[in-house]
Amino acid sequence: MLLEGLETLLVLAKEGTMSKAGSQLYISQSAVSKRIARLEKQLGKKLIEPSGRRIKLTPDAQALIDNVGPGYRELKGLIFDQRNYQDKTVITLVCSETLVAGYLGELMGNYITHDRYISISTRHTPVIVEQVQSGDACIGFCAGHLPAQHGLTARHLFDEPFTVISQQPLAEPPPGLLVNDLKNPANINQASVLQKAGIKPLMEMDSYTAAAQLALGGVASALVPASIVKILKIDPVHCHHFDVLSELTRPVHLCYRQSSYQSERIRRLIEAIAGSVPTAA
Repeated sequence: MLLEGLETLLVLAKEGTMSKAGSQLYISQSAVSKRIARLEKQLGKKLIEPSGRRIKLTPDAQALIDNVGPGYRELKGLIFDQRNYQDKTVITLVCSETLVAGYLGELMGNYITHDRYISISTRHTPVIVEQVQSGDACIGFCAGHLPAQHGLTARHLFDEPFTVISQQPLAEPPPGLLVNDLKNPANINQASVLQKAGIKPLMEMDSYTAAAQLALGGVASALVPASIVKILKIDPVHCHHFDVLSELTRPVHLCYRQSSYQSERIRRLIEAIAGSVPTAA
């Protein structure tokens, strides 16, 4: 019960609402509330407070998460290491959305014909790394910079270039660009490169597809990765490359626990992605 309550608190802290936490845990909103209430009773501490439509962590809850959270994820990972991946055990692959859309569609369509027990979901890179660390996912397919000291095996596949998308022709770099969330640690290098080039972030999106579509609609030029250009089949007339932004790329990695690679099925999937994606890119 204690571990169940701790897991629920960690998810609730990340999602911010009972309903979203319930969706992530596949339980009802009331079940989330009951788990938190049991944990509060066990610890003798108040852990959450209402804050509008969201919840707010108490100082005691934040201290608990800071002290116990990393160890809890590691414990889950160690338990995950003991799993035996038989033919019908589901392999979980969690990926950056743009990478799935840009590079995995045809590969996975063919792959699943001979191994149907694979589940694919999409998350941002920091969450992908956390899920692989804890064993909630077997393999991570990440775009952008990985957090330091992640403790996983990370295989660098390639560096994906960026393109400036504009409805109108551009003779020189624009003074401002639509960008993706620069607060995301995976995008840590973008802000410094743009600052050095004298380009201001105009709006921060949570979707490169949205930024590209706004650019094509004439709102402002947008910075998007090559996978989005491929997905949306953007006409080259709208794609612009400038030397001042040539160092702006995002590394693409596969990450996994070393123990996972000992499973023949997981190893086969890792090698299939590692062998196919750089060629597709």
